[in-house]
Amino acid sequence: MTAVTTPWRERARRLAGELADEGVLRSPEWRDAIETVPRHVFVPRFHTQRPDGRWSETGTGSPEWLDQVYRNQPLITALASTPRGNQVTVSSSTKPGLMIRMLEALRIEDTHRVLEIGTGTGYNAGLLAHRLGDDQVCSVDIAADLVAAARTRLHELDLHPTLTVAHGGAGLPDEAPFDRIIATCSVSAIPSSWVEQVRDGGLILADLKRTVHAGNLVLLTRHGDRLEGRFLPRWAGFMAMRESDEAPPDLSVDVTVEVGDRSTTGLPPHPWDSLIPWLLAHSRLPSRLTFGYRGTGAHRWAVFTANDGSWCAVAVNSSGGRREVRQYGDVRIWDEFEKAHEQWQNLDEPGWDRFGLTVAADGSHRIWLDDPGGTRSWPLAPTRQ
Repeated sequence: MTAVTTPWRERARRLAGELADEGVLRSPEWRDAIETVPRHVFVPRFHTQRPDGRWSETGTGSPEWLDQVYRNQPLITALASTPRGNQVTVSSSTKPGLMIRMLEALRIEDTHRVLEIGTGTGYNAGLLAHRLGDDQVCSVDIAADLVAAARTRLHELDLHPTLTVAHGGAGLPDEAPFDRIIATCSVSAIPSSWVEQVRDGGLILADLKRTVHAGNLVLLTRHGDRLEGRFLPRWAGFMAMRESDEAPPDLSVDVTVEVGDRSTTGLPPHPWDSLIPWLLAHSRLPSRLTFGYRGTGAHRWAVFTANDGSWCAVAVNSSGGRREVRQYGDVRIWDEFEKAHEQWQNLDEPGWDRFGLTVAADGSHRIWLDDPGGTRSWPLAPTRQ
């Protein structure tokens, strides 16, 4: 390995200590992985967005590079240009604290075989391979260049897990069954292939996001032909699983705010300021929503557009504690969010750890409160993967 040795090891040990002090890093096996597998090998450069929207790059030649890599922070490692010329993130190195929190939640044992959805830089696959051995770790990613780079970096460290270029939603059937599946990208529904490829009693940890911020990490156990489990207590989010090896399309839709029905709201303009109600509202919302801003200054709107043509626009600026709302179409998106928010308040604002998810044999998804067999539940509309 050609990279710096002593300085990175000191930083890796310090990072492990910080994660342990926070209560995130608990097992000696994962602490050894953090201290032994060099993150900087997987992040030779990263991108930072400036206030003006442009991106700057920090690499091995920058004096702050090594310190930044060994901080408990996510790092954007790959950008792509959309058809409209916008630069968007397509890969990152996840915040180490979140990575370890997920690995600890999976309760991985020495004999387990693990499938990772979303290879990215290869760092998480490296931690897994160090912990379990090459033969017990598989990882897939739709981006051929990312997989090739990750393979080179892993081989440099004498780590040889199975890496495959494939659509994450299909899993890796030729290597199944797995004891654990971990997804480092978000999905709007749990793919049936994952259910089939994890053994009975095995665990799947995935980021269920119906749309922007509408969901959380959920730890599911396979019980025969269904999955069931609870959301993790702390919210986290990943980039959405891509359908192809290219930049995600620009999905924003232009709307004419003036034609919408008018009302006002006392809630913030971004529903993700109330994350749980935002997810619960999706039991009555179309399966696809996109988000964007319209206007500038005092006339700036947060706009949500649905795949059925409905939309809502909420004024970013308030007047007397109220914001203007415009809505159009068959589904009143903001009204549904307000109903869910009121229901959540009437339930005494329960946290994520009281909510769970059941994925039935037919693929239907149902959120529940406290007890999967209880009366408080919210079915989610089917959505395409």
